[in-house]
Amino acid sequence: MASNATPPSLEHSRCLNCGFEAPSGGDDWVSIDVPGVGRMTQCPDCRSTNVITGRK
Repeated sequence: MASNATPPSLEHSRCLNCGFEAPSGGDDWVSIDVPGVGRMTQCPDCRSTNVITGRK
């Protein structure tokens, strides 16, 4: 039986500070190394690290 379902949308990440949204893991995001914490995603617009990753 064929399915007419649309493919799932790309997973997106969103900055909770300014609302910037782009595909998770894409080149739009900045990655920074924070001593004692590790690698974090940073918003390219406002430089906040308050980001929800992997949202659909």
